[in-house]
Amino acid sequence: MKESITVGLALTALLFALTWLHAGESAPADEEVQPAPAATAAPTPAEETAPVGLHDAEMSLRVLIGDTVETMTMAEYLPCVVQGEMLPSFEAAALSAQAVAERTYILYQIRSGGKPRHPQADVCDDPGCCSAYLSQAEAKAKWGDQYEALSQRVKDAVAATDGVVALYDNQPIMAVFHSSSGGATARCADVWAADLPYLVSVESPEGADTVPNYYSVKTLSEADFRATFAAAHPEADFSGDWLGSPVADASGRVGSLTVGGVTVSGAEMRRLYGLRSTAFTVAREGESVTFRVTGYGHGVGMSQYGANELARQGKTWQEILQWYYTGVTLGGYTNP
Repeated sequence: MKESITVGLALTALLFALTWLHAGESAPADEEVQPAPAATAAPTPAEETAPVGLHDAEMSLRVLIGDTVETMTMAEYLPCVVQGEMLPSFEAAALSAQAVAERTYILYQIRSGGKPRHPQADVCDDPGCCSAYLSQAEAKAKWGDQYEALSQRVKDAVAATDGVVALYDNQPIMAVFHSSSGGATARCADVWAADLPYLVSVESPEGADTVPNYYSVKTLSEADFRATFAAAHPEADFSGDWLGSPVADASGRVGSLTVGGVTVSGAEMRRLYGLRSTAFTVAREGESVTFRVTGYGHGVGMSQYGANELARQGKTWQEILQWYYTGVTLGGYTNP
């Protein structure tokens, strides 16, 4: 399959999907906060990585928080969104990789004309639209005595990447991310309507021993399963052997499944039944239907738990980003 498309086609297809890209994907920040790890070597500064264009303190953002648009710099915004999306006790290199992904994603959105849901702002605090945002006051209330250490840890990780963006053809990429993969990330074209050369399937090292709730099970009565599917596809015929076997895509997730003679994507099954990912099996068991699911999130781009595991293995934040975003360069951007 061809691994690139024109910019115009990509933007048209992707902007259609971007209103829900991050919905429910920021699981790490919802897990129990652990004590700050012992001090480790500081992340490699951005200046030692690539030429930097605008520094974070030089970039102004309009941020919709609740119903109010606040103006702040990228330097003020990023620590709050990194600690909203990722556990602050994650490895420093993983936090820095998250910072670059967030910065890149914002600049990509600005360059693409912004999101229709909030034309008055560049970004919002709704994780179902943009990214989760945890203010310093909220973090202090949440972390208690650990606040100073954890907050400084996040700020240091962000500062280490000052101004750095993931680029493809010298433009910011759509730096999407998710919580955890089932052994490999998903290719963009297998989840959404566009094929992007930097969002291909790659191996991801996290597993049940490093990710809370890596495996999950969801069981419905057969009647409820049928009712949900029939509401979306009234043409479905539930006579005979009506539940087919999932067809896997290149990453091992469910690419398609036939139910009652109607073939749907794994992504639609995930949406219909509220599954944590499209890496699932499904079986009729008596009068019930059971899904067994691996990982959490849409599976495209950087796995947050995978990034943390790579950092534990000694990978730098630069290596983590280039692991998950194939063929990108890391550098400054001067035209947000």
